[in-house]
Amino acid sequence: MINRRLILSTPLAAAAATLFGTGPARAADYPSRSIEIIVPFGAGGGTDALARAFADVARKHMTQPFVINNKPGASGVIGWSDVVNAKPDGYKLALMTVELTILPHLGLSKFGVEEFTPIARLNADPAAITVKGDSPWNTIEEFIAAAKKNTGEMKVGNSGNGSIWHLAAASVEDKTGAKFIHIPYQGAAPAVLSLLGGHIDAVAVSPAEVAQHLASGKLKMLAIMADQRLKAFDKVPTLKERGIDVSLGAWRGLGAPKGTPKDVIDVLKDVAQKTMNEPQMREAMDKLALGYAYGDEAAFKATMARDNDNFKALIPKLNLKP
Repeated sequence: MINRRLILSTPLAAAAATLFGTGPARAADYPSRSIEIIVPFGAGGGTDALARAFADVARKHMTQPFVINNKPGASGVIGWSDVVNAKPDGYKLALMTVELTILPHLGLSKFGVEEFTPIARLNADPAAITVKGDSPWNTIEEFIAAAKKNTGEMKVGNSGNGSIWHLAAASVEDKTGAKFIHIPYQGAAPAVLSLLGGHIDAVAVSPAEVAQHLASGKLKMLAIMADQRLKAFDKVPTLKERGIDVSLGAWRGLGAPKGTPKDVIDVLKDVAQKTMNEPQMREAMDKLALGYAYGDEAAFKATMARDNDNFKALIPKLNLKP
């Protein structure tokens, strides 16, 4: 009979541990149970809806299900902390968002994207400057000129201090010299309602969040903060087309705790790619008005690095720290 204690004290310990089933899971054995995806925001929002759509469609490509667990609080820090501190074995993942590149520079989080291993970017939505349908500004140039002329009077709504939409408008200020009064709301929807009510002059939120009101003519979009025009809003110019070098917006993706074995990450990458290529997934995202933007590990890592560097420089300049 093999003396297990003796074997585990020798250089053959790793091999023995695998033999007895106590060592790291191999990709061939992964997953052997359900995989938890931590959504650091409440149920019902866009991030939650995306995670649940992904988990549903991914069943076609996994022997074990993804299980969504909402852990909201502290702008996402509570949920992400749970993943950062989890065992890096591939059984607890994070639904990551752009706020991970913002919060550390606001002093609201002690960790950032470097504590995660990227798996895939799933979604991206650029910011856009939108005004009322009957406003006097029909171009972004007219809007910026008015903001410069009436310094400190142009009210631009966002989804909260330090949010991606707040930083989007602040980036336009930084590049143009215009000055806005930033009005924070508890989310993009209340900001849009305030604009419709005439309480503010503009919002800096995603196109999807104003699409319904654009169609009715109640609002008009002046410019989108993207590298290229969006297919669904092809008549709206980008800021870059107008000589304003700002390309900024929200994104969401899957990540694992730092140190997760490469073979496990490879399994997850393969599942993510196959899931995002499913017509059912694209249809679900269209229904949710979420921009489809699948990116592999390298593309997702590059997106996070770009935004992290951008906000690291921008936030101190704008004195946005609490």
